[in-house]
Amino acid sequence: MPDITQLILDDHEWFRREFAALDDLRAQTPMDADALRSVWEPLAARLDVHAIAEEEIFYPQLLRHGDDAEDETLDAIGDHNDIRDGVHDAARHPIGSRPWWEAVGRARVANDEHMGEEENEGLADFRLNAPSGLRESLGKRFAEFMTRHETTRALDTGDKDPERYVRDIEREIDPPDDRTVDGSLGIGSLKGR
Repeated sequence: MPDITQLILDDHEWFRREFAALDDLRAQTPMDADALRSVWEPLAARLDVHAIAEEEIFYPQLLRHGDDAEDETLDAIGDHNDIRDGVHDAARHPIGSRPWWEAVGRARVANDEHMGEEENEGLADFRLNAPSGLRESLGKRFAEFMTRHETTRALDTGDKDPERYVRDIEREIDPPDDRTVDGSLGIGSLKGR
């Protein structure tokens, strides 16, 4: 099983090819809305599912093992929000219309920026700092998630607050000393001391 960094890179290459396929279709006259739909709908769904898989599987582990993980994660979650916004905006317009192309363009620009940063920062950081067994275990989880969620049904595709996301993961990693993980004061644990 490939490790999670390779699976993420594989998705990145797929995204690049699919956006290039949209370019090819855009250049055709007349434009074929059905052909655009057949490329865009799976691409749009996978952009959302991929972001959620990274948020559930990759970025919590990057925060545990990375050197500059907090900044990388804050930036990535913000990028995911920008990608989602473009995807969701495109869904509000007829395929092939000017506003649809503009929304698709915003999703593409945000995704291109995200992929470049992630490849040069987050993925590189993780490969340097996370053991290969962990990367492979996460790769299995990532592949299973992507297979189980070929569409966005049953997934929350809404934007996330990057700071809250990082803060919540950091609390799981290192809960505050004066509280237990469940948020209680842990007073019952003083019994018998």
